Amino acid sequence: MPFHIVLVEPEIPPNTGNIVRTCSVTGAKLHLVKPLGFSIEDSQLKRAGLDYWHEMDIQMYDSFQELRDKYPSNRFFCATTKAKQSYASFDYQEGDFFVFGKETKGLPDSILEANKETLIRVPMLPDVRSLNLANSVAIVLYEGLRQLEFPSLI
Repeated sequence: MPFHIVLVEPEIPPNTGNIVRTCSVTGAKLHLVKPLGFSIEDSQLKRAGLDYWHEMDIQMYDSFQELRDKYPSNRFFCATTKAKQSYASFDYQEGDFFVFGKETKGLPDSILEANKETLIRVPMLPDVRSLNLANSVAIVLYEGLRQLEFPSLI
């Protein structure tokens, strides 16, 4: 599995369900950091993830630090509208983590500060809120896969 997707405190079940589906078809591993804004039994979550949910080995963590401690040598790229560099400005490598925050507030300042050298953004017009979380995940993940020449994908 070339990449890891991390959702920190996701709030909207269909977004997470769509991300489950994206991870399933790309081989990315999904990590969820609590608290979640929904139950993993939520029907909207499962509907959006369709039949991909059971195929995924989704890892759950009580904190972002718990996740970092488990993968101390991996690189973490944190997506935020506050970043100066585009997601396309970095050279990704197998094992990298792409980290996304909750839909209403993004990532906490503590995570942004701890990862300030690897903050990434999806370029957008000024004065708009942001892209949908599931779309942002797909854009960044597919750039990483493109850079690795789509390993194992047909």
